[in-house]
Amino acid sequence: MDVEDRNSPFDVSSDRCGELGVHLSTDDDEDNEEGGPGQKTFKDEEAVLSPDLKWLEELYEEDDSDMDGDGDLAVAAVNGKKRSYAETARMFKLRRNLDQLDCFHQQKEHDVLKAREELKLCRQNVESLVEQRDKLEKDIERQRAEDNSVAVFQLRAQHKNLCQKLQSEEELEGHINTRLKQQEMELSEVEVELGRFSSLWQEVQEEERVFQVLKNQKAATRLQQEKKASQNLQLKMQHLRDKQAAMLRKEEAECQKKIEEGQASRKIAAKYLKETIKRMHQREAEKEQENRELLEKRIQAVKSLKSNIAATQESLRVHQSRAKANSQRKEQRQRQLRESLQAQGINSIKHMYQQKQLEELKRKQEEFEDRQKSKRVEIVAKILQEEQLVKNRKRHQARLPKPTTTDKFPSLGRAREKLLYYLDPSPPSATEESATISRQFSDSTSSSSPSSDVEDLGETMHHEVDDQSLADSLAEPEFSGLWDQNYKMLLNEKTALVQTEVKQEEPAVASGKLSIPPKKVHGKELKGPPFISKPEIILFKDFEVGKMYKKKIVLTNISYITNHCKLLGVSAHLKDFISIKQIWACYAHSSCSFEPLASSREEEPATDVCFEPPGSLSTGMSCDMQAVFQPMINEDLEGEVQFASAMGPFSVPVRCTIKRCDLEVDSQFIDFGSHVVGQTISWTITLTNKGALATLFSLDTCLSPETSHVQMASQVSAITCQETSSQSTTSVDQSSSVSLGTGELQPKQENQELSEALQQEHSESDASATGTEAIPETCVSPDVDAQMDQSHSDSDEIRLGNVKEGEIGPFESIQLEVVFTPTIPGEAKLDFHIKFSDLTSKPIPIQVRGVAVSVPVWVVQPSIDLKICMFDRLYQDSIMVQSRASTALKLTFEVCPEMRKHMEILPKMGFIQAQSGFNAQLKFLPRSSLSKDAKKLFDKDTGVLEVPLTVQVTGQVKPIHFTVQAVVTSSNLQFEPTEVDFGICSIYQLVKSSVRLTNLSLLPQDFGFLGVPEFIEVQPNDGFGTLLPQETLEIDLIFSANKAKEYNFQLSCRSGINRDFLLSCRAVGVRPPLELSHSLVQFGATAVGDHSTAILYLINHQNNHNQSKQPVPPVVKDAMAPVAPRLFSFTLPKDSDISITPSAGGLLPGERCLVQVTFRPRLLDQDIREEALRLLHRAKLLREKELERNRHAEQETKNEVPVETSKAKKASVVPKTSTASDSPNTDQLTEPPNPADIQPGSEQYEEARASLLYSFTQRYSEYTVPCFVSDGDPPEEDRQAQPPWSPFNTLYLKLQCPAVQPPLVVISNNGQNVIDFHQVAVGERVIKRFTVQNISKESLDLRSSVLDICGPFSLLNALRCLRPGGKQSLVLAFSPSLEKKYCETLEVLSQKMTLEMTVCGEGVVPAVTSSHPGGLLDFGYVLEKESASHVLKLQNSSTVAVGFRVLLASLCPSQSQGGADRVAFLLGSYTDSQVQPTVGTQNCSGLSVFSVVPVEGSIAPGQSQDITVTFQPDHPAVNYSDRLTIELINKSKVCVVDLRGAASSHNMYLFGGDRLTVPIESLLPPLITSQPQLTAESEVMEKPTIPVLVTLRASYSAGVITPAVRELQVGCISSTQPSKKSGEFYWDNAASLQQHGFSVEPTKGTVETGHKRTLTVTWTPYCGYKPYEVVQTCVPLTLKGDETNVYRVTLMALVSTTTD
Repeated sequence: MDVEDRNSPFDVSSDRCGELGVHLSTDDDEDNEEGGPGQKTFKDEEAVLSPDLKWLEELYEEDDSDMDGDGDLAVAAVNGKKRSYAETARMFKLRRNLDQLDCFHQQKEHDVLKAREELKLCRQNVESLVEQRDKLEKDIERQRAEDNSVAVFQLRAQHKNLCQKLQSEEELEGHINTRLKQQEMELSEVEVELGRFSSLWQEVQEEERVFQVLKNQKAATRLQQEKKASQNLQLKMQHLRDKQAAMLRKEEAECQKKIEEGQASRKIAAKYLKETIKRMHQREAEKEQENRELLEKRIQAVKSLKSNIAATQESLRVHQSRAKANSQRKEQRQRQLRESLQAQGINSIKHMYQQKQLEELKRKQEEFEDRQKSKRVEIVAKILQEEQLVKNRKRHQARLPKPTTTDKFPSLGRAREKLLYYLDPSPPSATEESATISRQFSDSTSSSSPSSDVEDLGETMHHEVDDQSLADSLAEPEFSGLWDQNYKMLLNEKTALVQTEVKQEEPAVASGKLSIPPKKVHGKELKGPPFISKPEIILFKDFEVGKMYKKKIVLTNISYITNHCKLLGVSAHLKDFISIKQIWACYAHSSCSFEPLASSREEEPATDVCFEPPGSLSTGMSCDMQAVFQPMINEDLEGEVQFASAMGPFSVPVRCTIKRCDLEVDSQFIDFGSHVVGQTISWTITLTNKGALATLFSLDTCLSPETSHVQMASQVSAITCQETSSQSTTSVDQSSSVSLGTGELQPKQENQELSEALQQEHSESDASATGTEAIPETCVSPDVDAQMDQSHSDSDEIRLGNVKEGEIGPFESIQLEVVFTPTIPGEAKLDFHIKFSDLTSKPIPIQVRGVAVSVPVWVVQPSIDLKICMFDRLYQDSIMVQSRASTALKLTFEVCPEMRKHMEILPKMGFIQAQSGFNAQLKFLPRSSLSKDAKKLFDKDTGVLEVPLTVQVTGQVKPIHFTVQAVVTSSNLQFEPTEVDFGICSIYQLVKSSVRLTNLSLLPQDFGFLGVPEFIEVQPNDGFGTLLPQETLEIDLIFSANKAKEYNFQLSCRSGINRDFLLSCRAVGVRPPLELSHSLVQFGATAVGDHSTAILYLINHQNNHNQSKQPVPPVVKDAMAPVAPRLFSFTLPKDSDISITPSAGGLLPGERCLVQVTFRPRLLDQDIREEALRLLHRAKLLREKELERNRHAEQETKNEVPVETSKAKKASVVPKTSTASDSPNTDQLTEPPNPADIQPGSEQYEEARASLLYSFTQRYSEYTVPCFVSDGDPPEEDRQAQPPWSPFNTLYLKLQCPAVQPPLVVISNNGQNVIDFHQVAVGERVIKRFTVQNISKESLDLRSSVLDICGPFSLLNALRCLRPGGKQSLVLAFSPSLEKKYCETLEVLSQKMTLEMTVCGEGVVPAVTSSHPGGLLDFGYVLEKESASHVLKLQNSSTVAVGFRVLLASLCPSQSQGGADRVAFLLGSYTDSQVQPTVGTQNCSGLSVFSVVPVEGSIAPGQSQDITVTFQPDHPAVNYSDRLTIELINKSKVCVVDLRGAASSHNMYLFGGDRLTVPIESLLPPLITSQPQLTAESEVMEKPTIPVLVTLRASYSAGVITPAVRELQVGCISSTQPSKKSGEFYWDNAASLQQHGFSVEPTKGTVETGHKRTLTVTWTPYCGYKPYEVVQTCVPLTLKGDETNVYRVTLMALVSTTTD
């Protein structure tokens, strides 16, 4: 069966058999056996199906119910007849049995293959065991030949074990072979069975094909039915979802509306509540402040009362004492006066009484003057108060309604002047007057007179008017109970009361009309004036300065008698402007003239008034009078023309008014009523100027009319605000008020000019203040802000017309338009004011109200937000339109032309029913041309799209506008770079390349790389993930070439919306000639200072055989060079912690090379230098802080020292302060060192290194090391040339190196791991120590490696366990034995790291020379108990310091000190006179006769050392001797010197001759004194002579006798003691010597001190000498020095025939 059949979807039984290992059933096997080969029997008529075929029965049942004629025809067309149920069951059962048979065949094949593999492995093991056995047998023979029995026994045991293994393997091989044969036989049987059933395969396949066609047809029919049912169900579900969504939206809209209404109401309530609470708090604070101030005032009052009481009591006591003293003096004077008067004879009682009367009268007169002055001051104060009241009324409020009252006030100025003139003709100075006024004001508070009450009421009135003006300027709050009408009513009552009192107290001169008492004429009582005027008031209205106005007045006599009138004059302040002319028309009259009163204003020109009296006039008669008015100043004037008649005086009022603006509007409240949103309604109001003065007007909607008016016309509120904000403004206000108070003594015009100037200044200052700074919160109420906000919000719907400002002329009207355009349902308000440039005209407030009613049709969601959309994707949303109309309306949806390619609304037209809704579908498909089509609606940079849409409603004026908003973004994914080139890739290596994948969309997108080839890997997450908006992800592409060829492929990245983005990749796969066993090395965590090693192999697989078989692609022909030795070279990164051994070499084909990679983490030099700088900087800061603390401490100490300290103490403090202050400057001047200046090995460098080690945490680094491989050997012409290298052959080794903190560090030797003993002399031993510390948190068990036992280094102490923070010192010794350099590595091992210590040193052979070459050093003769010295110089020419020591044989107990000589002497062989023992005579005191300084020491390289040897005997002797040895520390001898000396008790001595005594002196005193017996002459000498023997041997050779010659030395010892300078010697009886053949030369002479003389003795045999005869004679030798000594010299001669 082919592969397609095995993988067919109907091969279920085959798979199940393969998984469970099911074989053919036994029944089938029996049937097959009974049927014979090639025959098969099946049970078609099975009553019950197996469980696996239950579904077949169900399928046929459905087929019977659903199959129609078409299906039968289709089956018949395919099969020719309708298949029966039994045939189909037989087909499935046959397929199952065949699959089981096939599975059984496959299992048998697998068992056979497995048995063959086991047999192959077993045979390989047998072969390897046989080879090992042969090898062991050879080793046994070799060891047996070498007679190594131990090795032979071991090898025999191994051979025995190996033979047992070989036997077991052979048995296993036989068992496996048997089993293999059995399985092969079973496999052949199964194959025979398969051959028997081969004819059934075709039949089963044909039946399966027919069955599959039938099943596909049924499935297609079933699919169509299911699709129809699914569509119907989806429609129902969609309808149900739409209904639920509509209900939910409706509920949400209602709920949202309720929530918004509740929030709005809560906001309003919270706002009002906050404001109310704020006012309550302010009110409580004000009350508390008032109570506090009142309490303070009371306290001050009580204090002042106490002080006043005390002062009063004191003053009372003083007054009482003074009064008592005065009374006493007065009584004394009276007594004296009485006595003097009595002495003169005068009546003293009468005289005293008269004096008392005069004093009483004088006192009363003074009291009267005081009262008069006080009254005058009160009148002046009241006049000032009234004038101030008039000014305030003119400035802050309108005129009072009663004209009669206002007519009185203008005359107060003239009346005041006259009154002052009458009261005080000589007015006081300004200072006196101001002092009087201030004192009067201070006293007015305690006065109880009616005038003071009036003044208090006037002041109260003044302050209340100011408060009222300020209160009116503020906005009215929402609570009407705060400001009601009671306050204004009370104010009006107070004002009326003040006016009434002022009226009552006005003088008669200042009244408007003269009060005339009623008179009776002819029994009739006449009330009022006798004449009436027509007109009643002479009125000059709207005058202009410089023009002349005339008016005719008719006076009519209404009295009951004939009367006449006489012109008295006009008011004083009108004389300059008005003249009166009277014309009599009825009868003649007498002319008379009068002079008017002189004007009080000298600066104004006087005007003559001519008047002719009409004479007597009967009742009812009248006369004409003409008034001419010529104004000079532009201000209102009021006065009267005064006449006199028989009935009494009367007057005619005169009033002159300037041009004024009289502005009004026809309506101050505009109500537009209710209008539908979208309509436009206009209203016109008329502004009329009834005055004669033109003015500018403007419409302002910012502030209330009261506030604006007060700010324009007055400064009361501004001053009040300034008083609350700053103290300086208060002082300005006080100064202005004082100036106004004092200025009332000036004329009224000056006061008005001053007030206008001040008012202008205040207005300018307020304007500047409001321009630069915000108005304080206490001056502007929050209600004003609320009104401003409300006016701005309502101004969108209610707005003013085009005319918002202009000029209105006199008696002119202007039409102003107000337009109401409702846009939002609800009530709209607008409050604006008409302001005028005329300061006297108040702004006119206008209130506009209107109600906007919603349109009948509206869009439920006026702003549809589609959120973020992608280009070329379809988005849909519903547009819900609601109608409240009672009829159906037609709707038309309009889309702007720019968006018709991208947006569509379906349906475009529809009808909305009454009181219902309408749904339209919005489809939005943004295309790439959106930025070009809709430039105004779409922002290309941000992607924001705002589309205004319109719904036109039939019968509705305003269309419905709504907006569709969306953010349109791209769905692109961008690769960077767009093409990836992996380059040349080895089949043994992985090449990684990174690309950046960027999501250019504003939405997150899923992505995945699909169809990735097997030779490439995409990471992370196998190329699947999600990109956030505008996110960039780095994708790693890992390429591994499996063949040597060229690769060109594309990677497909598919986004979540099924968009594919392609990434082109290319690479070239090559097969390098060399191969690394591992291309990745992962080192373990290695401590700094430790090392980790990895071992890998570099293998050359090439040989002639596989080279011929490997195909070479054309792309990489150059990479496959001919088979030749390959050179390789590893190139390490710069400054890395990696070392590779070997780093270069060559490999022949088939060879492999072991490569060792070592990772040694270390600290970077730059990091150590930076850490050193940081430590220096920190130390500097600490030093500065310490100096600062010392300075502060010294400063505090200095401050604590009292002033009375002595000068010495002060002097001791000053230097400390100066040094402390100078030291920081010095530190600051020193600049931090450069990092390059910190050298390795310095103290700062090592401290920084230790700091980094203690703070080191971890470090991870990766290295990629290339291994370059050559293409062959260098050319034959030049073997030194570089061999050819190819980049295709390069191998790469990746190393992962983690470094951690070392648990063990060296804290001695500056942290260095190298212990250098430097140069040490051979034979010496130097000891050094180094200390390690455990800086980890765990205990460490330390142990060390073994040093070379034959080497010079040794570890002298044992290691122990180190606890955290513990330290241990290791002691090392170096003792070189040869002249060479030594180096070893000592490893200190622990659980976590190995600390390597490099121990090195150099052995140097010392080169020391002596100035004495060695041998004999003779000190000669020295006087006893005196000394002689000799210096030996040692020179060290080596490079190391050399130690030495000096040894004397006499002081060394190990030496025998001449014991051999003594033995020889005792044996009688000591006959040679020249033999001298090593250690001779010594001092009797026990001290050494020879001493050396120094005994030992060290000589530096290239230096020298002096050694002084001193000879100091203590008794006479000639055999002083010793041996001096100089040796080095290594036991090598520099030189050996024999020391000799002799001591004498006299300065003259004789040296020479033969030895007569033994050279060793006994320590015992001599028992027998030797007596000479040579001659008889010695007996007669006074002193004993000293015997000397001289033996002369003449040699005889060849018949010739050679004379014998001997020498004797005579010397004179130099001494420190005073002695002779020289000595003498002479031979006695020297002539007798010649007889025996002896001759002496010289016979006598002198010897200088410290010198020697040689005496030569010669013997020549005389004639007749007999051979072998000894000639002997004795001669004395006398030496004269400090003493005379005689030596008896015995001369003995003979002839010797020996050759010695």
